[in-house]
Amino acid sequence: MTGLPHSIQAETLDLLEALTPFRSVAGNRDEQQQLAAWLEAWLVTELDATVVLPVADQPEAHGPPLVHVRIDIDAPATVVLYNMYDVMPASDEGWDVPPFSGGLRHWPDKGEVYIARGAENNKGPLAGMLMAVRDLWLTGRLTTNIDILLEGEEEIGSGNLRRYLAQQPCPIAPAEAVLFPSLCEYGGGAPRVYLGFTGMTTGRLTVNGGSWGGPHAAIHASNAAWIANPAWRLVEALNAIAPAHANGVLHTQPITGEAADLLDDLAPQFSIRDELIMRRSERLTIDAAPWDALAHLLGSAVLTIPEIYSSPQGGRGIIPPEACAELALRTPPGIDHRALLDTLRQRLADPSLAGAQLSVDDSYPGYRFSIDDSGVLELLNSYHQQGARPQIWPWAPGCAPAYAFAPVAPAFLIGGLGYGGNAHGINEFVTLRGLARFQQSLSDWLLGF
Repeated sequence: MTGLPHSIQAETLDLLEALTPFRSVAGNRDEQQQLAAWLEAWLVTELDATVVLPVADQPEAHGPPLVHVRIDIDAPATVVLYNMYDVMPASDEGWDVPPFSGGLRHWPDKGEVYIARGAENNKGPLAGMLMAVRDLWLTGRLTTNIDILLEGEEEIGSGNLRRYLAQQPCPIAPAEAVLFPSLCEYGGGAPRVYLGFTGMTTGRLTVNGGSWGGPHAAIHASNAAWIANPAWRLVEALNAIAPAHANGVLHTQPITGEAADLLDDLAPQFSIRDELIMRRSERLTIDAAPWDALAHLLGSAVLTIPEIYSSPQGGRGIIPPEACAELALRTPPGIDHRALLDTLRQRLADPSLAGAQLSVDDSYPGYRFSIDDSGVLELLNSYHQQGARPQIWPWAPGCAPAYAFAPVAPAFLIGGLGYGGNAHGINEFVTLRGLARFQQSLSDWLLGF
């Protein structure tokens, strides 16, 4: 199952149990600061790492601290390991164990699992990554220098990280490849290799009462027949920019060239039924064969609505003065997210939608690289060494700031064997067997250089 000593597996679980209690969720800056400082101290103590960007020196206004250290063995090659320490919020309700206490359980269909918030995404892989590197370093088998970069706002757009990497000169010197070690045997199926990532734009659509109609302050709902309601205008505006029948899809680009060739190989391996089971859903929005379904998924720029609310919240018997929809626009590589935003603003300029305002908080583009770039073959080989046949995707439908690492290396890979599940949900877990497979695959990737 794994070439790593059993003691390493036990120590990895100990490290994960130490990371779990930190409630490092967005907005909880004290806990994020404490965890970042804890991780920095661990890296210095356990790996004799050199601190590049001290946690204590980072202004609070910059966001959750980055952890940037370097392990320099005077090797000719350097790789970068990127990871995250932030997690999504969770309450105890419905969990087998409290999510920020964590614990081992035996599930008949999965064996031994560790359950906690972050067990899969991404404290479990973070602990596994750190212990795999420690094992190679302590045993003298490390063959490359390693920059380790950890952030605390991956779940909300990685703004601090992107600003850091945009500095001139870039604070990370050119490297062979960047890897985001993660559990990529999704649903317990074949591991995936993504040759790129989708971009993300976040913001909101707001409607305020004013000269178009709608009150300037909350008024009694009995006036609804003759005073306009910003909530209804918000519904109209949402339908104008992203008609509901399209489920938020604004544009779908054709899949061509190398990406189409990759889909030719991927589609025969891909099971829509298995994907629906993993996604806890019963059907897709389109009726299509695997190739066309994958092309639609990967080629579509799609607007999602994380939250809709009116202010003041909780006012059941009022006409509110403001209604708001939080928005997230996901754009594949090759689609101009700025042009899409301009199109949305043009639609909102219609006089019938007066009062609707689109504001953007943050935005970054999609990014892709070639199967021939450094790091990709090494990742494929790390899977093959444990008998796994990977699926190669042209890029991920999920978002990551891969473009920000372009000055560092051509390839920004997410990779690693291992099985976990329920990320962002109740009873998030990682299987212990999967964690061991993950660590072995990471070790094999590092040794591949």
